[in-house]
Amino acid sequence: MCCEEEFATSVVLFLIVSFLASVAGAVCGIGGGIIMKPALDLLRLADAAAISFLSSCTVLAMSFYSVLRTAMDKDGSVDYKISTPLAIGGALGGVAGNYIFSLGKNLLGNNNLVGAVQSVLLALISAGVMLYRFKADAITTKNVKHALACLVIGLSLGVVSSFLGIGGGPLNLVVFFFFFSMRTKTAAKNSLYVILFSQAANMLTALLTGRLPAFEPLALVLMIAGGLLGGFAGRLLNRRMSEQRVEKLFMGLMVLILLISVYNTYTFIAMSHV
Repeated sequence: MCCEEEFATSVVLFLIVSFLASVAGAVCGIGGGIIMKPALDLLRLADAAAISFLSSCTVLAMSFYSVLRTAMDKDGSVDYKISTPLAIGGALGGVAGNYIFSLGKNLLGNNNLVGAVQSVLLALISAGVMLYRFKADAITTKNVKHALACLVIGLSLGVVSSFLGIGGGPLNLVVFFFFFSMRTKTAAKNSLYVILFSQAANMLTALLTGRLPAFEPLALVLMIAGGLLGGFAGRLLNRRMSEQRVEKLFMGLMVLILLISVYNTYTFIAMSHV
């Protein structure tokens, strides 16, 4: 009975985390993976490899829904001339990042050490993004148009997001802010378009190569359901929220992710020596 209760609690937590993370991800354009990954690491509901895979699946479902709805609305917010080469680069980078993750896992030989590395990188990324946003007014942004440059930028994003299992997250937004001079809400929709491609490539690679970690099927189903519901709710909120409120939510999430990632790093390192 105790084990059954623990299992029921864990799958419900998977659903709640995926839903809330996807709502925030859809509103801010960060995909939700950068919230899900450290939150699930904190709850210790699975090992680092399984959590990365489950997060990637959820982000894929949420971004697919959000991008499909944006395309159906035909609101012109996605700049396909810029975002398509970024997305193609992201897809290629997703394949490379998935390979690097598997290589790192085999080299370290310890899932807790893998989790520690991911947590450190997430903390650094969160801190860097916050620093950029604080200094944004003093930074001269670019207006990149060349397709090859977009491809290379997307490739870099895909490698990082796939390795970390975060779907792109705030890095995508910073790229759209700096290289393409986009506003927050416009950047969010373009970001989800890029995230969709990189996560699809990542998932396809994992399936074709058979590098799937052990995971609970019910947790996957519930997380995807939470991702789709969160994508729906997040789109509604995004349309009703001002640029200022979206920006405040984004910065608040960065602070939360930074704190959780620092804590996770400490616990992962401690567990790796047990």
